[in-house]
Formats: sequence, C-alpha cells, structure tokens
Amino acid sequence: MIKGMKFDKGKDRWDLVPIDEFKEVVEVITYGANKYNDSNWKKISKERYFAALMRHIVAWRQGELTDKESGKLHLAHAISNALFIMWHDNNPQDLE
Repeated sequence: MIKGMKFDKGKDRWDLVPIDEFKEVVEVITYGANKYNDSNWKKISKERYFAALMRHIVAWRQGELTDKESGKLHLAHAISNALFIMWHDNNPQDLE
C-alpha cells in the first residue's frame, strides 16, 4: 500500500463530478460550436438562453429525453444553457 501525504483539503473536488454526464454537456457545446461558431454563444443574450433552457426542461419534464435536432439529451442542453447564463452573469463587461 502506498502511504504519503497530500495537502488538498479545501481544494475543488473534481473527482466528485459525474464525468460521463459532464462529457454529454461538452458534446452539446461542441455540437453548437460546429453548427454556429466556437464563440457564438457569447454573443447571445442570457434571456434567449433562459428561454432555451426552459424549452429543454419542459421537453424533458414531458418525457422527451433527447432533442430531436441534435440527438443530445435535453438535460445536457439545459445545463449548457445554464452555464452560458452563468458566464453572462460573471462577465457583464463582455456583453455587446
């Protein structure tokens, strides 16, 4: 058995992130980058992302797991939209 010390108390616990699900969010963002442009999402208002987030949540809530256009999970789309909203909130100086 390996014994040693590592002082990581208080550090972010990336090992707790469900990686497979996180990968699905990255796939949605990649899908959008391929469809539009890598940074296009930064040019869209957070209100439009809120509307899109809610459309995906409602579709999921009504039993539809995947988006018909992308084939990706509605919840992965919703999380992507929530991340974009967070970015807008954290970077108001970058808005046009």
